[in-house]
Amino acid sequence: MSTFCAIILAGGESSRMGRDKALIPIDGVPLIRRVCQVALNCASPVYVVTPWIEKYQEILQGSGEITLIREVPCPETGKPQGPLVGFAQGLAQIKTDWVLLLACDLPHLRVEVLQEWATKLENLPPETLALLPRHPKGWEPLCGFYRSRCLPLLNEFIQQRGRSFQQWLAQHPVEELPLPDPQMLFNCNTPADLAAF
Repeated sequence: MSTFCAIILAGGESSRMGRDKALIPIDGVPLIRRVCQVALNCASPVYVVTPWIEKYQEILQGSGEITLIREVPCPETGKPQGPLVGFAQGLAQIKTDWVLLLACDLPHLRVEVLQEWATKLENLPPETLALLPRHPKGWEPLCGFYRSRCLPLLNEFIQQRGRSFQQWLAQHPVEELPLPDPQMLFNCNTPADLAAF
């Protein structure tokens, strides 16, 4: 069985939501803790990449084997550099063959689906860089698996000012994951999304 850990990205500014979406309670549990609990049921260790370690430390205490990695902001603006850069910064800490990458705002994540996806890793061709679900606009980059050895390719793309997951993935072999329930990819970006949930 291929070994894998998980990286959860919590570096967005939640500007469309108007408040930190990672802290929004779903059934009484902050969204970031809920996503971590799902990840811990199928991966170990779990890393959370965020510029705001102090904000999430207390919420995640006692949740299991979770390591917080401080995301380094853009030197010019002091702002987060986006999910692609956050992923690269987290990936630099990884020792497993594969990493499960998740956004922190996926309230419908299902452990059994992630576990089923993980069974497909060991049979992939060696050139396959990622295993991801698809949506009509392209790959779903923040809910799927990446080979940890993709880091040099990722860093090269970032050094060339690339910041788009879709553009980076378009340059490499990616295989599609079956998605039994499209709702699993529903994310909370706006107050309307939260109301719909």
